Amino acid sequence: MREDGNGDERRGRSASAPSEEASGGVPGRPEFLDLERELTVLFRRARAKQGEMAREVHPDLESAAYGLLVRLDESGRLRATELAAYIGVGKATMSRQLRALEDLGLVAREPDPADGRAWLVHLTEEGRGRVAKVREARRARYVEQLSHWDPREVAELGRLLNQLNRGMEK
Repeated sequence: MREDGNGDERRGRSASAPSEEASGGVPGRPEFLDLERELTVLFRRARAKQGEMAREVHPDLESAAYGLLVRLDESGRLRATELAAYIGVGKATMSRQLRALEDLGLVAREPDPADGRAWLVHLTEEGRGRVAKVREARRARYVEQLSHWDPREVAELGRLLNQLNRGMEK
């Protein structure tokens, strides 16, 4: 069985009538087997791409830190605790990652005017420029890879992924 996400792994079974065993023991629910398989492929590819994008931002950037930079690019100044909660890591991990990003000159911290004990993290001009360049290149690749799709399908995929992401936050 190939796991390449292009439908080839369905050979030998009907998409509408898989066996109970093939559907993970959930009779009548093959859509969840298909969903699990396709998400596995998507996540694996996304992890590999995230590492590439991180290295494009800076050769010494850890793969996991790329998501922090994107979040800061989209949100502006945030507390480290907000970043940790969004990414799903502990305070110690977040502190270590932010120190590394500061050392690379990609982020800076400043006191939170609303709470003198807290710090706000933001992209430096260098960080903003590097992240923008990588994100623009990534969007250009999406345009190229999905150029044969109807724009309404692309919009619907974005809507459904947003719905999935919001549901996973709970």
